[in-house]
Amino acid sequence: MSDGHAQGAGRRLATFATLLLLVALLVQWTSSQLRSEMGALGESMWPGYGVELREEPELPLRPEPLGPELPSTAAVSASTDNSDADGGGAAEDEDEDDLLGSLDDLLEDEDVKSDEQLAAEKHAAALVAYDQSMVAYESALERRTPALRAYAAVDLVLFSIFTWLSEHFRPLFILLLGLGGVIASAGRHHISLRQIRGRLSDRFAQGGALLANLLLIASVVTQHRSRLAAGTLLEEGVGLEAGLWIGGFAAMALCNVVYLARPLAADPGDREGSGGLSYALLSIPLYAVMAVIAGAYFLLAEGYLAGLAVYLEKLLSNVQLYLQVGLYVWVGMLLKRTRLASLAFAVVRPWRLPPELLAIVVVLLAAIPTAYSGASGIFVIAAGALIFRELSAAGARPSLALASTAMSGSMGVVLSPCLLVVIISYLSGAESDLLFHWGRWVFVLSAALFAGLVVLTRRGPLRPQPSDDAWRQSGQALRALLPHVVIFAAVLLLTRTLLGASLDMNSAAFVLPLALLPILLYDRRIRRRERALESTDGQDLEGTTVFAATAETSVHVGALLLLMALSAGLGGVIERAEVVSLVPTAFASPMLAMGALTIVLVLIGMVMDPYGAVILVQATLSGVAEANGIGLVHFWMVVLVAFELGYLTPPVALNHLLARQVIGDAMPTDEASGGNDASFWRRHERYLLPIVVMALTLVLVAFGPLLVGP
Repeated sequence: MSDGHAQGAGRRLATFATLLLLVALLVQWTSSQLRSEMGALGESMWPGYGVELREEPELPLRPEPLGPELPSTAAVSASTDNSDADGGGAAEDEDEDDLLGSLDDLLEDEDVKSDEQLAAEKHAAALVAYDQSMVAYESALERRTPALRAYAAVDLVLFSIFTWLSEHFRPLFILLLGLGGVIASAGRHHISLRQIRGRLSDRFAQGGALLANLLLIASVVTQHRSRLAAGTLLEEGVGLEAGLWIGGFAAMALCNVVYLARPLAADPGDREGSGGLSYALLSIPLYAVMAVIAGAYFLLAEGYLAGLAVYLEKLLSNVQLYLQVGLYVWVGMLLKRTRLASLAFAVVRPWRLPPELLAIVVVLLAAIPTAYSGASGIFVIAAGALIFRELSAAGARPSLALASTAMSGSMGVVLSPCLLVVIISYLSGAESDLLFHWGRWVFVLSAALFAGLVVLTRRGPLRPQPSDDAWRQSGQALRALLPHVVIFAAVLLLTRTLLGASLDMNSAAFVLPLALLPILLYDRRIRRRERALESTDGQDLEGTTVFAATAETSVHVGALLLLMALSAGLGGVIERAEVVSLVPTAFASPMLAMGALTIVLVLIGMVMDPYGAVILVQATLSGVAEANGIGLVHFWMVVLVAFELGYLTPPVALNHLLARQVIGDAMPTDEASGGNDASFWRRHERYLLPIVVMALTLVLVAFGPLLVGP
């Protein structure tokens, strides 16, 4: 019992820390936006606010007086006037020898006189500037009224908060990844090809993860020592970051050691599922597999143990992007605990749409939030459980529900304002407008193929069978949904008015949590009222809190960010081993070049996250496409579709793994998905449907433009 209490207290503490980190990201963005708006408003109310009035003016320093050996400005001026007035009369009375004198003495006297005049003139100019500064200083003091001082104080506090958080993005990211990784390790929630079931698979999973964590610790320590020896540690300020990396991996390794000492008990009712060496090997977390492969290469092939740490650090170059991943996952967990999606489904539920038709609608509509989240895997984590639950409740067969869940985000990565496309535009130089223009056509193509394939493989007619009072039930659902829409619209209006931010690619990760938090509070109030009317204790409300959403967020963030981090290391191996260079630079025709490129791109998509993969592709394969006459925009459209096919293709099938991660215990078995008596398509529909759709899309996108010509 004491262990359980300790674990519960530790989990609550880690969840609270995760919540603080996520809120800190919102505070950083909000303070930045609010300060920008305050600057513009302050300028309109007090002209010159940004330059002269925002900060307390400093008293100007009066120039030091001239020394006794130098004449004052007035003396220099008078001397010059007297010399002009005397003219040459005195010179006529002097002896010719006195006039000539020593040339050297004369030149020296003239130089001294010139320096004296220059010093005096500079002093005079300094006095004039001082007088002007004093006028400006007194004017600023007079204009800094108590109201302006209070306004500027708030402005400067926001600036200090924004500055401090911006300067600490890197350690904040390491903390978020470390906390999430420890929580995922403690709960055995890391992403793997097979779930941990039984003692054998648990031992392999914990042993593999322990080896990976020790390799990571050794790599970071080696890099830290080399920097310390080179004297660059203090200059780069990475000592704190190294300590955080080591602390996070050490805590994860401690969890592995504890679970190796106390593995899962054997399940006598599940001997087949929990046994077997092959199953146990597939239970090793994917991040651990990637870390061991990359670490072994760096250590054995290059003798460069610090290689893993180097690529972990490269991940920090896009730290703001990966921090937004945490916010998007949090958005999904908040959305899961509101009634928004269930009420939206309640609007169409009385019309009793066929499961196939509902699946088409859901997958197509899911493209919109995917475009804002920037990656299909993020959206699967955020909304996969909800989509699976609603499709199953509508009567969809498990295989169709699983297929739709896995590819629910695959179609939206080509739509505006997807951040991945913006990054591609930045790296490659391709115009983002052109990428989004052709991305819309790629979306239409994939949507048509998905709808057509679902219709062709349907079991029954596509005719809705509405209930007798469908209009009334839909109207009630709309009325219940209306307050949510009003709250959401009000938050968007406030952020637009107060923060100058709209729901675009730059602000969606921050605006969406701000909109969902009041919706969750409103829903919780409604649920509490309903429980009071039903005279129940309302204990089930515990799962609807922000804290509960953050607890689930921490698990998924840790699993996903670790997978992204180590895929960057695996990408480093691919880059340094020059595996991609095996693809010839020149082909006999663009068709052959495109065929080779699509195969390589799908393979890359199977093992890497998209943000690391596009950097690798830009550095290696984009030149091959250009050399073989493949257009820049055409090539990157192929890249996006090929990546999505890779995420849906076994043996890794990352989107399927993420779907299983969020569906959890509701995940049906393979037998439930089709049954032994079903056709080959029905038994494997969860994989075949997404693969066929995206493969057909890839073939048409890759080779269609080459066949049609420019």
